[in-house]
Amino acid sequence: MKNKLKLILEDGSIYTGYGFGHDAPAEGEVVFNTGMVGYPETLTDPSYCGQILVFTYPLIGNYGVPPKTIESNLLTRFESDRIQVNGLIVSDYSHEYSHWEAERSLDEWMKEEKIPGIYGLDTRAITRKLREKGTMLGRIVYDNDSIELDSITDPNDRNLAAEVCIKENTFYQKGEKKIILVDCGVKNNIIRAFLGRNISVLRVPHDFDVLSVDCDGIVLSNGPGDPKSCTITIENTKRAMSENIPILGICLGSQILALASGADTYKLKYGHRSHNQPVNEAGTRRCYITSQNHGYAIDSETLSEDWREWFTNDNDGTNEGIIHISKPFFGAQFHPEASPGPDDTEFIFDMFVRALK
Repeated sequence: MKNKLKLILEDGSIYTGYGFGHDAPAEGEVVFNTGMVGYPETLTDPSYCGQILVFTYPLIGNYGVPPKTIESNLLTRFESDRIQVNGLIVSDYSHEYSHWEAERSLDEWMKEEKIPGIYGLDTRAITRKLREKGTMLGRIVYDNDSIELDSITDPNDRNLAAEVCIKENTFYQKGEKKIILVDCGVKNNIIRAFLGRNISVLRVPHDFDVLSVDCDGIVLSNGPGDPKSCTITIENTKRAMSENIPILGICLGSQILALASGADTYKLKYGHRSHNQPVNEAGTRRCYITSQNHGYAIDSETLSEDWREWFTNDNDGTNEGIIHISKPFFGAQFHPEASPGPDDTEFIFDMFVRALK
């Protein structure tokens, strides 16, 4: 017999469906993703830490889950070593999967990782609610459980980057050039992007003193939560900027770079989470389709005169990238490494590599 579960939003809205994955309640910030494929990569993206994810694409689980193969000390089909979401909401879960590379079902994987899911509810209605009201806290509960919402804590009140980053330095040996990658919740494909360009990577925790080790450049990674909670990372970035070390910020890293420069950030109403987000490059007629996962943005009006807006979102006009007018500092709000999604903007890695000392 299928267990009936409910998703309850902080405004009191209730959506009832059936459980799959781990048999347990969960809570978090409820957000939606409009991507059509790539759920193994999406679910393992550390930027989803603390969140309950709603997939708008109606059918999830149909191609199963690939095996955990390792190459260059990284899982090849996943963006971290575990599922990062607190819970998963889908319209129709595919109980039978088919793919030549699949090793197990999504249901089995979520049970192994102790992540609950609900299917058979109206994800379109949930998404419309979140677009109208904005992201909300929510809880997954059993059908007969009491409804208590007052005790849910907002994950964005914590320094989530500190929770998901590595605890000890890891070195990926490749070429002579070496970058420091500040791990605020980095996706594996960012590391792969540099290894594929013959760049060695020293991966360090979010609060690592980047000036304590010699390097050719610094990358501030993606990650979850409010960038203003990354106070140590922001201060370390300020110090690195004063030394004119080339810096690339990706997603959360771009926001940290902006805060270090003196600009401000703010929370978006419901964020950008998909791999079909259009961005325009300033001063050109080029529009790129990008992979994104963020709930905060840079306030471009607060950028100093030494910085300019590099990209803007074609849907809502929000900032999608910043660049310094004379120094080798770059920030991309989207994910040039994709995974999942299009890799049209991988040229940003090439730009950064050319800027290395």
